[in-house]
Amino acid sequence: MPLTKTNKIWMDGVLVDWDDAKVHVLSHSLHYGSGAFEGVRAYSTPEGPAIFRLKDHISRLFRSARIFMIDIPYTEQELIEATRLTVRASGLEECYIRPLVYLGYGEMGLNPLPCPVNVSIAVWPWGSYLGDEGVAKGVRMKVSTWRRHDPNAIPTAAKGTGMYVNSSLAKVEALKAGYDEAVLLSPQGFVSECTGENIFIVRDSRVILPDSSLVGSLGGITQDSVITIARDLGYEVDEHAALVRSDLYTADEAFLTGTAAEVVPISSVDDRLVGTGSPGPVTKAIQETYFATVRGKMDRYKDWLDHVG
Repeated sequence: MPLTKTNKIWMDGVLVDWDDAKVHVLSHSLHYGSGAFEGVRAYSTPEGPAIFRLKDHISRLFRSARIFMIDIPYTEQELIEATRLTVRASGLEECYIRPLVYLGYGEMGLNPLPCPVNVSIAVWPWGSYLGDEGVAKGVRMKVSTWRRHDPNAIPTAAKGTGMYVNSSLAKVEALKAGYDEAVLLSPQGFVSECTGENIFIVRDSRVILPDSSLVGSLGGITQDSVITIARDLGYEVDEHAALVRSDLYTADEAFLTGTAAEVVPISSVDDRLVGTGSPGPVTKAIQETYFATVRGKMDRYKDWLDHVG
């Protein structure tokens, strides 16, 4: 999906014009994939644009950087304020937000420690990652031939830039085979996550998801929100399951979550219908509550919204 230009991008403390937000070709992260990023969304609410769980996203960005031994030259609060500033400068009521920590120009070689650390924040309009039809009717999934990282080879608890080559390979494989998205298994063969989303199944009205410490999936902010919403709706939630691919085939319902994708039903996996092949009642209840929450219509979750002002 092509990017739509906005007014400004925040780079190392300064708002610069979109077309001037450039990096040197010898930037370390371009060559070695060392960096950390976040995906965040701002939504239109009755009280103006609000960023969903901004503090939690920025905190995860700092945790990712710590795992990679990257010292971010700003505080969490400074990047929270920078994000608000960038959204205000865009003039957008709703947008996707991409904070990025990367290693810049100045050193080359595999040792990243001497490299300068740069930070940028960009925003742009972006609809649901898997499309409005996917949100409404569900998406077709394929179990990928590519496996998710072993946590002792790549730190899966971090949202690192270069790690997403793995996701890109699985995404391209799925699209070329005629599917919407891919499911990756762990090195041990358990269901891990999708290329950029967490995955849930529903069985007998129980909401079940893989144990991230077992399968090497990234703990998601939207995933965490949905777990809370599901429990508040009265559903039992099992966060520590060891799921195999046949569990996806035999689930009553399944859905995926992520900041870019939001909450999306799964209609089929490997050409096997999930349930009836249409969004089920549990998925729809969670999805409706989530969309009401991010747009400021649920008083119970108002503290998840950070108003731009």
